[in-house]
Amino acid sequence: MREHKSISIADQIFEQLEHDILTEKYKRGDMLTEQKLSETLGVSRTPVREALRRLEQEHIVHETSRGTVVIGITQNDLRDMYEIRMHVEGLAAARAAANISDEGLAKMKDILELQRYYVEKTKSDGSDNSENIKDLDSDFHRLLYLYSGSKAYLETLLPLHKKMIKYRKAAVRHGGRALCSLEEHEGIYRALAAHDSELASKLATEHVRRAGDSILSKNTEILKWD
Repeated sequence: MREHKSISIADQIFEQLEHDILTEKYKRGDMLTEQKLSETLGVSRTPVREALRRLEQEHIVHETSRGTVVIGITQNDLRDMYEIRMHVEGLAAARAAANISDEGLAKMKDILELQRYYVEKTKSDGSDNSENIKDLDSDFHRLLYLYSGSKAYLETLLPLHKKMIKYRKAAVRHGGRALCSLEEHEGIYRALAAHDSELASKLATEHVRRAGDSILSKNTEILKWD
């Protein structure tokens, strides 16, 4: 029972620290120590140590003799992640088109309806709905990977998509990408509903390419966005 609790706390700390690094609360070059994090988070050093070990495995921090240094994600990292997604996401979409159930399609449709609501709300009244749009984007892609039926695709693509939190939110906020992304999602959804694997693969690959081009072309503004 005690072991289960320790793992649960370590998971929570890992998620919190990963989010804080990807959103640049902790910036590249910042030093993290077990003692300071333990005091800040109000937990013992054991789950903090476990969380830092996992972050090092994710290659977003690096252990040194003085402590743990934040690496974060560089522009080259981001470009590489988009290249991987371009090659793999189309394969996952093709699988999903073959495997997805009516229940799965209904869940994706609900996500798209909410996404359209927030995109149109932003357009109509100028309100900042980037957080909601970003979360719904994540939900759509998570289901796409899940319904591929491949654990390998899910475990490869989901962490990459998650690591792009800061950059995807910045793209939504800074430049008209939200509506284009929604329309691309809707096209992928229609291909999935038609169980057209070839079209789903083509549209998913193109969606990733356009997203990558949009973000990398705005590198000066987005990579400095806080």
